[in-house]
Amino acid sequence: MRIGELATSTGVSVRALRYYEEQNLLTSDRTPSGQRQYPDSAVDRVLLIQQLYAAGIPSKSIAALLPCAINGKATPELLTRLTAERDHIDTRIADLVAARTRLDAVITAATTNLQTGQPCQRP
Repeated sequence: MRIGELATSTGVSVRALRYYEEQNLLTSDRTPSGQRQYPDSAVDRVLLIQQLYAAGIPSKSIAALLPCAINGKATPELLTRLTAERDHIDTRIADLVAARTRLDAVITAATTNLQTGQPCQRP
């Protein structure tokens, strides 16, 4: 598939796909006229890259872990790195849950204030 088709299939911009290639996260073949040509498997790869970026993993780390995610081959060093990335995500999730809990308390206090006129209690 051509770059525009991959962009449409994944919801990722053509510019982002070119960036993924620059970062060695994605590869393409070239037609005789120089157009990029991607295999169908590129859709899953791009979606994985997007998920990893959304989790806050930098491109250098993504490039290191893609071989394991794509072909199942791992090294002890890669396993250590993958575990560290997972632990980092777990920490971010815990921080987000704590922020949501605090926000829920603020919303409850503000709702009480609107309904009763009582001052908001500091959560």
